[in-house]
Amino acid sequence: MTAFTKITEQDSLYDNLENKSVRELLDDINREDRKVAVAVGEAIPQVEKLVEQIVPRMQRGGRIFYLGAGTSGRLGVLDASEIPPTFGMPPTLVIGLIAGGDTALRNPVENAEDDTQRGWQELQERHITADDTVVGIAASGTTPYVVGALRAARQAGILTAGITSNPGSPVATEAEIPIEVVLGPEFVTGSSRMKSGTAQKMLLNMITTSVMIRLGRVKGNKMVNMQLSNQKLVDRGARMLVGELGLSYDRARTLLLLHGSVKKALDAFGREGGDKEQTR
Repeated sequence: MTAFTKITEQDSLYDNLENKSVRELLDDINREDRKVAVAVGEAIPQVEKLVEQIVPRMQRGGRIFYLGAGTSGRLGVLDASEIPPTFGMPPTLVIGLIAGGDTALRNPVENAEDDTQRGWQELQERHITADDTVVGIAASGTTPYVVGALRAARQAGILTAGITSNPGSPVATEAEIPIEVVLGPEFVTGSSRMKSGTAQKMLLNMITTSVMIRLGRVKGNKMVNMQLSNQKLVDRGARMLVGELGLSYDRARTLLLLHGSVKKALDAFGREGGDKEQTR
C-alpha cells in the first residue's frame, strides 16, 4: 500500500496552549472549527454519489451500517439512534456499530479496534445483504476494525463508503466511495474528537437527512413522521397540523394523538374529506 500523509497526527498550528487565556483558547478553537464547513462542502460530490446509491437500496429494504471506533464509532451510533425519533423509521434501518460494543460508548475497550475480522463478523451476524450499505468512519483512516469490514463488504458486492480526514488512507482505498475531508492538524495535536469529529457529525447528518427526505419522511420542511415521545413534540406536531389544515389547536392535537403522527393525521384528514372551514 502506498504511503499517505497522516494529517490528523501533524503538530497543531498553535503551541504553549497552557499559557493562553480562556478567551484565547476559545477564539483559536473557533478559528479552526470554521474550517470544517468549508472542507465538508468540498466533499459534497462524493456524499451526493453515496446518497444517490443508498436511496434505491433502502427502497428495496436495504439498511445503512455505520462502523467506527472511539469517537467515530460513537458518532455513528448517535446518528443511527436519532433516525427513529426524527423520521419515525424502525431502529433496524440505520445501525451504528462500534468496536468493543455498547460498553465502548462510555468506556474504552482495550484493543477492540485492532481486530480486522470483528467488523465483518458483526455485519454477518446481522445478515448483511447486497441491498445494504456499509459506511466506515475513521479520522485516521487506518482503524483495522473499519478497514477489514470495508474490504470484506466490498468483496461481497456491498456498497461501501469511508469517511476519513486523511486522504489516500486504507479506509479511503478500501471504500468504493471515499469521502475525504481535509481539515489540517487538530488544535490539540492528534485529538481527532475535535475538527474531525465535527466533520463526521456534519457528514452523517447530511447523509441520513437527505436519504430520509428522498424516502418521503419529510413534507415541505417538517418532520411529519417524528415520534410523539414527549409533550414538546406533541405540541410541535399539533402546530404543524394547525398550519397545514387550518384547524384549531385543540382539534389538531386531538387528531394528532388519535393517529400517532402528523403524516398519518394528514392522510386520515384527506381520506375523510375534512373541510377547513367546517372544522375550525
